[in-house]
Amino acid sequence: MSDAPRHILLIEDEPNIATALAFILGRDGWHVSTHHDGATAVAAVERHAPDVVVLDVMLPGRSGFDILGGIRAGPRPDLPVLMLTAKGQAKDRERAEALGVDRFMTKPFSNTELLDAVRALAPSA
Repeated sequence: MSDAPRHILLIEDEPNIATALAFILGRDGWHVSTHHDGATAVAAVERHAPDVVVLDVMLPGRSGFDILGGIRAGPRPDLPVLMLTAKGQAKDRERAEALGVDRFMTKPFSNTELLDAVRALAPSA
């Protein structure tokens, strides 16, 4: 396994949540690039070449569902995506699964749950 830090693209519009998630992931050894809106997120996937995307559902500009669809239709369709949402309705989970999400988590969640999910999604080096 490489000594280089693994890279996560975090797409979360709430500054406090983004800061907390970046801290938790960074403390676990991840390099974290953060975007706060949906309008530039798909381009950010290509620009940052992350190992994993952590994606909020409700974003300004484009929804997380739209971004997930763009990722799946883009040059890296197999990129692991973890969606986070405050909306825990079954229809949201079903929509995410239909679009090919790898993992769907409802807020609030524990730090351990987040790290376990990200580690499970990260490709082997």
